[in-house]
Amino acid sequence: MMKNTILLVLVCVLFAISGRAQQDPQYTQYMYNMSVINPAYATDDPEMLNIGGIYRAQWMSIDGAPRTASFFVHTPLSKKVEMGLSVVNDEIGNIVNETNAYVDFAYVLSISSKSRLSFGLKAGATFYDTDFSDFTLIDDLPDPSFAENISRVLPNVGAGVYYFSDNYYVGLSVPNFLKSKHIENQDGVSYQAVEDYHFFLTGGYVFDLNENVKFKPAFMTKAVFDVPMSFDLTANFLFNNRVEMGAAYRWDDAVSGLINFRITPSLKMGYAYDYTISNLGNYNSGSHEFMILFDINKLGKNKGFDVSPRFF
Repeated sequence: MMKNTILLVLVCVLFAISGRAQQDPQYTQYMYNMSVINPAYATDDPEMLNIGGIYRAQWMSIDGAPRTASFFVHTPLSKKVEMGLSVVNDEIGNIVNETNAYVDFAYVLSISSKSRLSFGLKAGATFYDTDFSDFTLIDDLPDPSFAENISRVLPNVGAGVYYFSDNYYVGLSVPNFLKSKHIENQDGVSYQAVEDYHFFLTGGYVFDLNENVKFKPAFMTKAVFDVPMSFDLTANFLFNNRVEMGAAYRWDDAVSGLINFRITPSLKMGYAYDYTISNLGNYNSGSHEFMILFDINKLGKNKGFDVSPRFF
């Protein structure tokens, strides 16, 4: 009974925060997942094909807690055009499964010899499914909110801007411009929730402390109407362009530790652990997040560690 109670609370929170809005999945290693957040993300390196993924297991030890997997592939097609594909799958227990698949397009303008301004568009769909067949409620009376399963395909579009140079970036994006209704109100009962606009403001900088150590602060702010704002602040140190470690703080929610390794010039792997500091921390043992990134040279050239680090 306790497991079903917790799962019901999670479903209600994630579907209908404030009765109106649904929060998108969150990431601790957001600086390496930028294509998912902002379609204007650009690398300005026509030789490189970027492939990456993040898997996040949130709120461990809570039955039915969210599990999120994201994947992206991204590459420049010319000096001014970059394109990619991003896919995010979010699952809550065996009850809710949501997959977002988007094609990303970015147009890059040169502002100076070292800085670029990119405008991006994102277009795709959300595949949303629920299965309440194994869902047991404490109350013996039937609940119309869980009376039937939902399976829908919801189109959506997004946009963003991204300003960057060799050592810093700042971006603003709205990945979902079209509000999609998962729950409708009927006879005073909520049957579906509304996914509202999500605004993302991101930024980061690379400070060269010396020839072997770089300091990489970054931030991400996520805002949704009628929902408390989410703010992440991260401070990482990069050693010899190969090992990176640091800490992060998510306002009133979690503190995190991060580490990643550039195994080869083309492969980076990372891990982050979140310790929950909100009241929910009494019921879970933290969140785990795993990252993998590939930087593949389309011309087959073997660049060294000092030439091809992806800082963001």
